[in-house]
Amino acid sequence: MALLRLSIICTLIIFMQTGFADKAVGSPLIETNWLAENLDNVVVLDILLNDKNFTTPPKFKTDDNLTLVKMGGHIPGARLIFYKNVRGDRIIDGKTIKHMVITVNQFEKLLQKAGVNQNDHIVITTNAESAFDLTMATRMFWQVKYFGHNEVSLLNGGTSQWLIDGHKASTTLNKHTQGNWKSKSIDSSIIADSEETMSASIDSNIQLVDVRPLGQYLGSFKSGKAKTKGHIPTAKVFPVDLLSTRKSPIKFLSEDELKLLSNALNISPETPLITYCNSGHMASGAWFAFHEILRNKNTKLYDGSMHQWTHENRPVVSMVLEQASNNYHQEGFIDIA
Repeated sequence: MALLRLSIICTLIIFMQTGFADKAVGSPLIETNWLAENLDNVVVLDILLNDKNFTTPPKFKTDDNLTLVKMGGHIPGARLIFYKNVRGDRIIDGKTIKHMVITVNQFEKLLQKAGVNQNDHIVITTNAESAFDLTMATRMFWQVKYFGHNEVSLLNGGTSQWLIDGHKASTTLNKHTQGNWKSKSIDSSIIADSEETMSASIDSNIQLVDVRPLGQYLGSFKSGKAKTKGHIPTAKVFPVDLLSTRKSPIKFLSEDELKLLSNALNISPETPLITYCNSGHMASGAWFAFHEILRNKNTKLYDGSMHQWTHENRPVVSMVLEQASNNYHQEGFIDIA
């Protein structure tokens, strides 16, 4: 009997050391090889603007390296989620604020429709062909965490990197059953509202990080989502395109590189901070960089960002004279968030 008990205990120890058999345990930022090894034990959510290339094969050019000429297909088993369904409008103090985090009920239905179950490990991907793609993924990641689900990872380089690394692509629409996913809790530690952001603007112990293009920060031009030009008082600038590589597949810079850039921009990677942009989209990329890669757990995202801030007529600092602003011609800029 003693030998039997010892055998059972040893089996349980081995079971625990192997990650509970089929249970996938990934880092916040994973690479394609990890995903390939764990694909049967995770649920992949592909966050896209449309389904244009989801079922068409990719095109490659073979030279010294495998070059992805045209994006197509998806990771086998991936469930498609349209980004337009990730965020929504909310009424705050009588004002309609766009592109906010949706309600618990709406988010539960979104994941259930995608076939996500309560204990699934979620992997989020996009095409990763642009900074916009990258921040679609980080915004979804942030919302999954916000609604209390911590078993979630983001695929570095997205589906583009998956294809370039020679992994199999699927062009078949996946069939899956309705999931049973429910929010476990709301993680208020990663979200900031206008009042908290206002307090941070006068608190030297909390950093405000503006991730918009430098011209928007300085006030030489503005997004259509903001009523006025400029930035929140005391905010420091860290343009979102500095977070990642410049060419597709878009990947986050390393931890060391992000630290160097933060220090160069007079932003402490260890000090509490709130990230913002125009609508909470780009800011999710900086939130991910500080909260997940640099492990600063005192990082929050101001969901309403400049859209809410300026529609509430809160103070804004502009460093550009009006005449200079009028003479500024914005060419080739895409207003992404």
